[in-house]
Amino acid sequence: MSRFHAARLFVLLAPWWLAGCSSLAPRPELPQQVAIATAQDTRLDQLIGAAEAEHPGQSGFRLVREGPEAFAIRSRTALAAGRSLDIQTYIWHDDVTGGYLAYRALEAADRGVKVRLLVDDMDARGKNYTFAALDAHPNIEVRMFNPFGSRTGSLRFVFEAMGSFSRINRRMHNKSWIADNRIAIVGGRNLGDEYFGASDEINFVDLDFAMVGPIVRDASASFDRYWNSPAAYPIALLAPADATAAALSTLRERVASRVVVAERERFAAELRRDDAVQRLLRGDWAMQWTSDYRFVADDPAKATGRKSGLGGSDVLAVLVPVMEDAKDQITVISPYFVPGKEGTKFMLDQVARGTEVRVLTNSLAANDVPMVYGGYSKTRPELLAGGVKLWELKPLPGSTPKKSAFGSSGASLHTKALAADSRRGFVGSYNLDPRSTSLNCEQGVFVEEATIARQLETLFDRETSTEHAWAVTRDDGGALRWSDGVQTYDSSPEATGGQKFQAWIAKVLPLDSQL
Repeated sequence: MSRFHAARLFVLLAPWWLAGCSSLAPRPELPQQVAIATAQDTRLDQLIGAAEAEHPGQSGFRLVREGPEAFAIRSRTALAAGRSLDIQTYIWHDDVTGGYLAYRALEAADRGVKVRLLVDDMDARGKNYTFAALDAHPNIEVRMFNPFGSRTGSLRFVFEAMGSFSRINRRMHNKSWIADNRIAIVGGRNLGDEYFGASDEINFVDLDFAMVGPIVRDASASFDRYWNSPAAYPIALLAPADATAAALSTLRERVASRVVVAERERFAAELRRDDAVQRLLRGDWAMQWTSDYRFVADDPAKATGRKSGLGGSDVLAVLVPVMEDAKDQITVISPYFVPGKEGTKFMLDQVARGTEVRVLTNSLAANDVPMVYGGYSKTRPELLAGGVKLWELKPLPGSTPKKSAFGSSGASLHTKALAADSRRGFVGSYNLDPRSTSLNCEQGVFVEEATIARQLETLFDRETSTEHAWAVTRDDGGALRWSDGVQTYDSSPEATGGQKFQAWIAKVLPLDSQL
């Protein structure tokens, strides 16, 4: 479940004209909290402090593509944390890896580490008891972002959402994992099996930045901004009866059993063998250091509707100049790609100036939200006619994505990244679509560093190879063609009739603003 937005639920119910007051009471004033400052007394201080001292004024960046490494870094940093652990996420699954990471957070809290969990409430509402139980720990504090007032019941969920659509439709899509204010992992990954290569059904092609140096303090400042936002409600205010010692004890037993399962899984054995994990434990990290970087996050007020439209996206405000400055090539990876009229014109203008524009997105067969594909397909002929190069990722071999009109049960591609002229790179939570731009809170990291940019371009080249993707082109008559070099199709390959119908609905109806 990667993109379970309220909008996708209500597209079928068609109540987008509904607007009303939320049943959620305003959050009372709370004392401002900030991340605990760095020191020299934790294991991470000792491992990372020396590396920072060798690179004054710079930050270190490592692209983390493989799921086992992404999971291992989170797990190991939770084990090594001695002061603080701040986790911000859109989704936290109650599965093997999700339970394992919850156990590690509990372990850290038991050692005296201050743990803050900030979770978007769209998915978390269904796990209300779990998060409330965690909050019962004296060293763990949990806040829900833009929460529902009702904490249980499907009908309550639907009625509250219908009455408060203009608010509930806006979500926090940011993802950060920050240990001791020394190391941060940010990017596209939520917390759950399919994001770490551990699912038996579908695993995502995803990407994070592991970062050390001053950039981590920037990430912490962004976390604090969201944590202190009026949209972030302590779970203890929302569900006080569930934040009990008894609930915490029950949760401990459950997540401990997940650890036992994880340690028996092939996935855990792979983690123990992973060389990157060993390098992490030694503090010998393969990172690229630069002073030219920027952490950017939307204003959390975007979730209240006070900052909306194109002007509400602080991420896009940084992204556009990077693409405008590109002279040779722009490389885009976006699982949900709905450029709309303005985005299409922008890309065509870049091509007209002589810049090659390459885009990789999900095919209809791999897309968990066929309606998003329908929005993208509106602009595809114009993009191709104007010289934009398009690829659509095939479903992962052996995967069985669980399709849903509501979205979010699984898709092949989940990476959100951009490279420009082999010297600038971006990794984050932001998709090139109207929802990321105008409705959801998003974040990302821009780095001007040639090795990182080339690594992103290499990743693009790998994922657009004939093994992994179909190149989308037009024949001499203008008809669309999909080809992997072996077979050519005249309609979306391997897509079912149901998927095609849902994509068609989004193509003919005015739903783009919600995609």
